[in-house]
Amino acid sequence: MFILSEMKHVTRIPPELFHLKLNDAIAGELNKKLANKVVLNVGLCIALYDITNLKESYIIPGDGASHTRVSFRYVVFRPFIEEVLMGKIRSCSQEGVHVTLGFFDDILIPPNALQHPARFDETEQAWVWEYDTGDGNKHDLFMDTGENIRFRVTGETFQETCPAGPATGNTVQEAGENAENKVPYLLTGSINEPGLGLLSWWDN
Repeated sequence: MFILSEMKHVTRIPPELFHLKLNDAIAGELNKKLANKVVLNVGLCIALYDITNLKESYIIPGDGASHTRVSFRYVVFRPFIEEVLMGKIRSCSQEGVHVTLGFFDDILIPPNALQHPARFDETEQAWVWEYDTGDGNKHDLFMDTGENIRFRVTGETFQETCPAGPATGNTVQEAGENAENKVPYLLTGSINEPGLGLLSWWDN
């Protein structure tokens, strides 16, 4: 679920931080820049693990800050495909079951990856597994918000969320809406196998 990712960055240290040790100042600036941010094709950055190499520091004319080339390792959230995780149901919609891990919310289990047969209950706003009891009857098992759920990671999608260019005229509102709808890092999951799904289904 968590990996160490090797990165390089030119870190700017403003004059007000010159009283700190260089490593401490750089660590603070790297965490300020990266913590809780998604890096394209890397994952969700959690915290700095260590600094592996420091190059020489230099000052750019007109800027009193120092700039240092840094190589470092960062703790990143990026589960591998087929990994089994546990989370909580955040909500349900026609798109599927939305799951949260507490620190990461962009997880979707689409309808074709739910236990079969399943249907979406508009009144309860919940997906329902129509469980076959084996005697010709079916028992409705609701996937309610807040329930603990075990799922398998089946895919990941990275999206560039930076604006593509200046929006003008009537395209301003549309461009803003498109940027808001984009998810920088989306995981898709599946519960369509024994042992996966709500924990309460298998604990009894």
